Amino acid sequence: MSKKIRASLLVAAILMGLMLSLVIPSGVMLENERYRLEDELWSSSIFNWLLPSAKAENIVVRALPIDFSPGRPPRPEGFTESGYQDPSIQIDLVVEEENGIRWWVAYIKLAHASQLRTATAGSPRSSRVALISSMAEKNNAIIACNANYMANDPAKTSFEYRMGEKIRNKLNPSKDTLLTDEHGDFFIISGNNKEEQLNSFLEQGRTIVNAFTFGPALVKNDELQPIPERYSYNPHRKEPRLALGQIGQLEYVIVHAEGRSDDSKGATVAELADYMFNMGCSQAFNFDGGNSATITYNGGYFQNRTKSNERAQSDMIYFSTLIE
Repeated sequence: MSKKIRASLLVAAILMGLMLSLVIPSGVMLENERYRLEDELWSSSIFNWLLPSAKAENIVVRALPIDFSPGRPPRPEGFTESGYQDPSIQIDLVVEEENGIRWWVAYIKLAHASQLRTATAGSPRSSRVALISSMAEKNNAIIACNANYMANDPAKTSFEYRMGEKIRNKLNPSKDTLLTDEHGDFFIISGNNKEEQLNSFLEQGRTIVNAFTFGPALVKNDELQPIPERYSYNPHRKEPRLALGQIGQLEYVIVHAEGRSDDSKGATVAELADYMFNMGCSQAFNFDGGNSATITYNGGYFQNRTKSNERAQSDMIYFSTLIE
């Protein structure tokens, strides 16, 4: 199948995702019933009409449950050195050199919000850690990255949700928070009046699926954010960095600024913010950097890393296929 046809099918899948958000609005019915109806729609003849390749190959495509169950195994033939593709997801991998920084970039397009998932090494409230590569394999991740290492916050002064489950509910006055909702959209809480911002999110009828306290915010509502003079995680030094951004509806980007190597010394948070903004991110958020910055792909790494120097962490963000 040509790339042009595959791209057309992917657009059709994305449009189907948008139709679902209109047909089944948040808050209209109980979550279990809403997801049951989503499953029916995704397995209907309408979906097969939108994705004729899936129908021709007798592929079953269903939304994933919003829980800690693993994603579905990816198709081995979908992997290439430059990305992955099947009827429900497209990933394009790019490496760029700019101003002495090597940028590892993963562009991701989904058919449904349930493909954006998180996982933890143990119980979400435990201090257990594991390698991102091990968690990715266990959860059938096509591509995965570290999150905010929430178990590494001894004071536990953070606002954390994972796959719809509330882990902590304390907004940190000095750190920003990223929320994802049932449509896969990002919402960043930063600056002053954090409680008001959270209430505004909830009053819109949106559901918190994931919440991460780390930051700082890089891009918020299409605007490049100033980097505070005082913020944790050495924002003004050149370090390995990792960020997650939203470009459009069900379109995301993972960015790693390589650092501490002969070829790339890393980036400041301001340089990372500029990069994300110039890519066209409407929302972008800084995650744990340094040796925590990890992107796994197809059983290996999308970066200069080996398993011997990978850092064990408590949680990850990953993307999965819808194909059964």
